[in-house]
Amino acid sequence: MSESTARESTAKTSPIRIFAQPKMATLLVLGFSSGLPFYLTSKTLQAWMTTAKVDLATIGFFSLVTLPYSLKFVWAPVMDRYVPPFLGRRRGWVFITQVLLLLAIAAMSLHDPRTGLKMLAINAIAIAFLSASQDISLDAYRTDVLENREMGAGAAVFVMGYRIALLITGGLALYLADSITWPTVYLLLSALMIVGIVITFLAPEPVLREQPPRSLYEAVILPFGEFFQRAGVVRAFLVLLFIVLYKYSDSLAGSMTTPFLLKTGFSQKEVGAVFGGAGLIATIVGTLVGGAGIGKWGINRALWVFVVFQGISNLTYYALALSSESHGFMVTAVVVENFGLGLVTAAMTAFLMSMCNKIFTATQFALLSSLMAASRDVLVAPAGTIAESLGWPTFFLITVVMAVPPLLLLPFIAPWSRDLPIGAASHTGETVAANAAQLPLAPRR
Repeated sequence: MSESTARESTAKTSPIRIFAQPKMATLLVLGFSSGLPFYLTSKTLQAWMTTAKVDLATIGFFSLVTLPYSLKFVWAPVMDRYVPPFLGRRRGWVFITQVLLLLAIAAMSLHDPRTGLKMLAINAIAIAFLSASQDISLDAYRTDVLENREMGAGAAVFVMGYRIALLITGGLALYLADSITWPTVYLLLSALMIVGIVITFLAPEPVLREQPPRSLYEAVILPFGEFFQRAGVVRAFLVLLFIVLYKYSDSLAGSMTTPFLLKTGFSQKEVGAVFGGAGLIATIVGTLVGGAGIGKWGINRALWVFVVFQGISNLTYYALALSSESHGFMVTAVVVENFGLGLVTAAMTAFLMSMCNKIFTATQFALLSSLMAASRDVLVAPAGTIAESLGWPTFFLITVVMAVPPLLLLPFIAPWSRDLPIGAASHTGETVAANAAQLPLAPRR
């Protein structure tokens, strides 16, 4: 290995050097842009409707406006197939969705929940659709702009930006609504999209050296064929199973932590303060530590270490279930569990990115991340029944055991001795400056 190659390798594996790159600051702001619209169609909108005296049944039905977030894989191929006439394939779509989001969020200031619920709902659905579309393009951009060892750090800073946006739209928005009208609040929040728009305009564009899909049919069909061909049919199915199971231990425990703490005797105020304060900070710190670990060890070893920590972390809730009510113990359990959540979030996000081919990133990442959501939204459904029938201590022991299946799959997917998962796509993180011409495309073989 030459001296320059050695220096390059050291730079790539040094967490400080990885986090200090300009692209990480770009991803922090883009993460903020991604998180900004989310609460504006859910929690913040519910608060506005509640103060406007809208009945609870109607507020409940408004949760359906967020459905586009679960269906974004349906139109993700469009963003792989078509290249906007400006800024390139990835930044072009990010820019388009951000500008439309600014207009759609600002348009919320024209509605009154008491007299125009139908138009309010249509506007909210438009925001959710555009927000999901922005997420598709941002996930693809983040994946294409990062080299393999940078993926954990990139995921970490993106999540940090996302969480900051949630704090503003979920906390600051409600604080402002006590002093100014809700329409004015939405108008002010829409202006924050300008930050993301400016960064998108200035950011570098990932290099694509091969032809994008030549038709929408190719954009829909080829991502599946390419994934199974690259990984092999048997291993591809193991990868899909692994994606469902990797965070299941934490998802299962997390689905019941709030009911558990309330039934244990802690007040809603205590639980809310701990989750919104120490828990949130622990998640962010865990994600950052996870990103640094991936940069130092590689994706494979990080997957092993973090899934073990995830399972062990749930023992804190098991111990709390056996002990008497202790505020200090409760805070410790929440912090440890949320720190573990940050670790596995960084590892799984990096793993998903590594499995996406640059030609089809938008489609493949949307599909794989939707599959990951199954463990969070579907497989946790029996959690309450299990806890009710077996008791809290046994339930939390089961969540610990649920960390074993992904651990058993890891040797076939991400062996400890290898740096990258088997079947991972090539990711060089190569970019061109914002105002530079794209490199010539190689013909598809």
